[in-house]
Amino acid sequence: MNINMTFFGQMISFALLIWFTMKFIWPPMNRAIEERQKKIADGLAAAERSQHDLAQAQQSVDAALREARAKANEVIDQAHQRANQIIEQAKTDAMVEATRQKAMADAEIAAAQNRAREDLRKQVSSLAVSGAEKLLRREIDANAHKALLDELAAQL
Repeated sequence: MNINMTFFGQMISFALLIWFTMKFIWPPMNRAIEERQKKIADGLAAAERSQHDLAQAQQSVDAALREARAKANEVIDQAHQRANQIIEQAKTDAMVEATRQKAMADAEIAAAQNRAREDLRKQVSSLAVSGAEKLLRREIDANAHKALLDELAAQL
């Protein structure tokens, strides 16, 4: 055997192997590698986008929380103001009602005073009449009274 022929045979075999590999094995393997690289790149890009989206979502959540807290504080302040208004209105209503009841009580007292005065006047007048009766009975003599009546009858 000749070394040169063997060497040329091995070179031709190796060249056929390289050609066969480059023609039939290497392209699908390259496509698979490129697809894998593309998937990895897409996955990394998607991860980066999701990180960015997560950061934006966190910022929007923080903004929404700040807005919600501000709105809640505003609602609480409005509730306190409304409660104070209700308390003031209740105080005002209570003062009006107290004034009205005081006026009614004053009117009842004035009416009771007037009734008491009228009762006292009646009692005083009845006492005065009865006292005058007693005085007149003592001072009027029945004979003198009869004489006066007869005199009057004669004149008429």
